[in-house]
Amino acid sequence: MITSISPIDGRYRKTVEGLAEYFSEFALIKNRLRMEVEYLIFLSEKGAVRKLKGEEVAFLRKIYTDFMEKDAEDVKAIEHKINHDVKAVEYYIKGKIKGKSVEDLSEKIHICLTSEDANNIAYALSMKEFLEEIFLEEVSAIGRSLGGLVKKNKSVVMVARTHGQAAVPTTLGKEFLVFKSRLERQTKSLEGIKVTAKLNGAVGNYNAHVAAYPKVDWPKFSMEFIGNFNLEPNLITTQIEPHDNLAEIFHNIIRINNILLGLDRDMWAYISMDYLRQKVEKGEVGSSTMPQKVNPIDFENSEGNLGIANALLEHFCDKLPVSRMQRDLSDSTVLRNIGVAMAHCIVGYKSTLNGLGKVEVNGEAISQDLDGHPEIVAEGIQTILRREGLEGAYEKLKNLSRGKKIAKKDIETFIKGLPVSDTVKKDLLLLSQGKYVGLAEELCEKF
Repeated sequence: MITSISPIDGRYRKTVEGLAEYFSEFALIKNRLRMEVEYLIFLSEKGAVRKLKGEEVAFLRKIYTDFMEKDAEDVKAIEHKINHDVKAVEYYIKGKIKGKSVEDLSEKIHICLTSEDANNIAYALSMKEFLEEIFLEEVSAIGRSLGGLVKKNKSVVMVARTHGQAAVPTTLGKEFLVFKSRLERQTKSLEGIKVTAKLNGAVGNYNAHVAAYPKVDWPKFSMEFIGNFNLEPNLITTQIEPHDNLAEIFHNIIRINNILLGLDRDMWAYISMDYLRQKVEKGEVGSSTMPQKVNPIDFENSEGNLGIANALLEHFCDKLPVSRMQRDLSDSTVLRNIGVAMAHCIVGYKSTLNGLGKVEVNGEAISQDLDGHPEIVAEGIQTILRREGLEGAYEKLKNLSRGKKIAKKDIETFIKGLPVSDTVKKDLLLLSQGKYVGLAEELCEKF
């Protein structure tokens, strides 16, 4: 909407509207319903309440599977009256089963539970399903794009710059490979983190559970119930699941974002150096006053959004695992902002991917820069000379090249005057900017 305060629900709404399925108020209410209904069904399966008929189970599940926005408004209306979001869900379910065959189980809805039992499972489901269905695919798409650039540019030799200064040759494909490899490592790490959840009552001791149903093995019940959602049970908690697991996930995402921030800035630099050019979109304007401009806006947009995401994620990691004694409510409003951070991540990822798809290699500029820096083979020369045992080899190359603009003929003259065999001189003269790339191309082919 044009009147939205946040760009997530305004400018970027079309880009991230799919996240509403996981992080909107509607999604949170629906997952609470899902948890409460499944809990009642599980109580029946374990004999804590009467056996439900097949059609009764189907009816109960329809309460959340057929849940619509208008139904969410009904829940919110109840919440406005009683000023409690989870209790509103309980009352909503009671209203849905009134007059039905399961009405006799009305007082068993939410029995023994605390609000956080419903909330933590609802958030865990949102996080797990978002990671599996949206997040990992967005990151993988960038990895695939980088993979294509690795193969296409594995033999494009360029000047590598350490500390921003001409260093030694590398290939453009190898530099893309570094980012691809780093992303794959962090993605694999994230995939290995299991989302945790708890179901153990007001302070984590199953107090009400044992009082009402002393014969039930509640730790086993909790493990099986949470496991049915493909979540990892956390049996030792206070009232809240301590959020260490969320912090672990968010720290991993921060690392992914930092890798992409580095990629964004390197792409920006290569574009500014004219190593890369951007495809011109017909009808697009680059500047309000300079008609020639084709700005690297995708990488800049990504950098800005990933910075916002990381700022929020850092706060989540610092705040969420810290709670006063057995419970305070300061995590509640923070948890409601997870979707904001994830939305900024997705906007950033899509911008990076879009930017990668628009760049073209400017081979002429890369070659000219390479030809203009013959000194970048100095490392190879001094290393071979040290292998041959020439005293002061490093210092000789330092005197020749450090801080100086030298030509290829200067290097040739230097080599011809060295006190080494003609065979070694021949090897040294064969060193060139275009060939002194080590295993860069082979690495691109292997990895």
